[in-house]
Order: sequence, then C-alpha cells, then structure tokens
Amino acid sequence: MTTAAEPPLPVRPLLRLRLAPHGDLPRAIDGAWWPRSYELLTELPDLLAGLPNAWGHVSSVTVNGTAWSALPGRILVANQVVRLHTAAAGSGPQTIVLVAPGEGRWDLLVVPPDTTEAEAEPLMSAAAGTLD
Repeated sequence: MTTAAEPPLPVRPLLRLRLAPHGDLPRAIDGAWWPRSYELLTELPDLLAGLPNAWGHVSSVTVNGTAWSALPGRILVANQVVRLHTAAAGSGPQTIVLVAPGEGRWDLLVVPPDTTEAEAEPLMSAAAGTLD
C-alpha cells in the first residue's frame, strides 16, 4: 500500500518586530514593526500572534496615516474580535496602537514595507531602544 505524502505546510516569513525591554516607566514608542505590505488585514494576524502573551488579548488597533488599505470596523483574529480604527495622519512617523483592556497600551513605530533592510534596521533598533 502506498500512501501519498502530505504537502508541506507553507512557510510563513518571520515576523519583523522589535520590542523595547519591559520597564516600569511608560515609553512613547514600545518598539517597531516592519510589515511586508500595506494590507493590514493580511499583516495584523501575524503581528498579534507574535506579541508576548503578557500583553493579553489586543482588542483594539489604531493605525495612523493614509498608507493602509481600506479597513473594516473590525476583524476576527484567532477567534477574537479586534476593532480597527484609523487616526488622522500627522506629520510624524507612522504608528500602530495596540490596546488590551486591563493589560495596557502599546505604540509601535511602523517601518514602511518598501523600506530596505539597511534603512529599516537602525529605525527598528532605535524604536526598541537597542541602538548601540
């Protein structure tokens, strides 16, 4: 009897996320995220899955700027509803704000997807407070 080999699972690219060390003092930026596209509905599930468990369930996400594709009011991620909001674009860097009720709020710098690795690395290190 011959059994058919199962097709390999698709390889998911590594999450490009750098978080600042946990501390007692609040930070303006808690790290950096470098998505691969401007399709938030595609990128957000991987981001949320890669966050520390201590952050709890993120139930609200706010992005600023007009770079993201159109967003619905909410998305289902890992059987949890996440509300999506768009803030007016400012003159500062793009950010994403993650809120987990009872756990906290985290602001991440968003490195544009089309940024080169040479340009992204110092941005991510600086946002995570790991620049030497």
